[in-house]
Amino acid sequence: MDIFLQQLVNGLVLGSIYALVALGYTMVYGILELINFAHGEVTMVGAMVALSAIGLLTGVAPELPGVLVVLAGILVAIPACMALAFAIEKIAYRPLRRAPRLAPLITAIGVSIILQNLAMLIWGRQYVSFPAILPGDKYVFFGAQISLLQIAIVVLALLLMAGLWLLVEKTRLGRAMRATAQSREVAELMGVNVDRVISATFVLGAAIAAIAGVMVSAYYGLAHYYMGFMLGLKAFSAAVLGGIGNLAGAMLGGLLLGVIEALGAGYIGDLTGGFLGSNYQDVFAFFVLIGVLVLRPSGLLGERVANRA
Repeated sequence: MDIFLQQLVNGLVLGSIYALVALGYTMVYGILELINFAHGEVTMVGAMVALSAIGLLTGVAPELPGVLVVLAGILVAIPACMALAFAIEKIAYRPLRRAPRLAPLITAIGVSIILQNLAMLIWGRQYVSFPAILPGDKYVFFGAQISLLQIAIVVLALLLMAGLWLLVEKTRLGRAMRATAQSREVAELMGVNVDRVISATFVLGAAIAAIAGVMVSAYYGLAHYYMGFMLGLKAFSAAVLGGIGNLAGAMLGGLLLGVIEALGAGYIGDLTGGFLGSNYQDVFAFFVLIGVLVLRPSGLLGERVANRA
């Protein structure tokens, strides 16, 4: 039972991060029916920018509390990622809106590769360590250890997901996003500025991705120019698992995928003598993706065309 609870905690933490990144995929797909494969790299840029800001602050003002330093890094990373996503949408995707679907898909992969190489040129090939400035307090709950960082990640992720849902369902921008998702042509006739709504969708997804990037780097203690690739694939798998184009589906899919990964790495790793342990935990995400595509291509919650955003 102790092992199960520990893996469940680990899975919920990972799943919360996957869910945040998956929201960016599902929002863009809901409006444009485009898989933005560069979204994982936007998350990576958020982590790298935040770490640069954190390193600068710890050097200039070492007496500042670690929580404030990390918060400052997040506040720097968010506008950087928002500006990057706005530029990507305007330069790379907007001219291809009426092109065949394969063209923007290939463009998204190209943008992903460009961002990876730019990050490598700016921050180098080496891993960038997250400084040990956050409290390391741990609590024991029925035999499972839960750190203060894990609690903060889950709580913040839930608040962000709830905030995004409220924005989409209760605000004027959210209504415009849902109208654009239903029919861009009709939305334009009703006075909706479709270009502005699409840009806002990219920018919102990037802001959440920036926070998720800081969460990942803080949780694992490092960041790397290539980290967005695998994280993006897993988040895409989570979006497909829940039902891409569906906000609730992305949240559910992310949490489920994290739990499946953690339990798979823990239990199946023990059964196989470590052969399929934590070093192979990525395998479980893609087993899930294949299974969903074969058995239920629309995902667990399906795609709600009328409400997708």
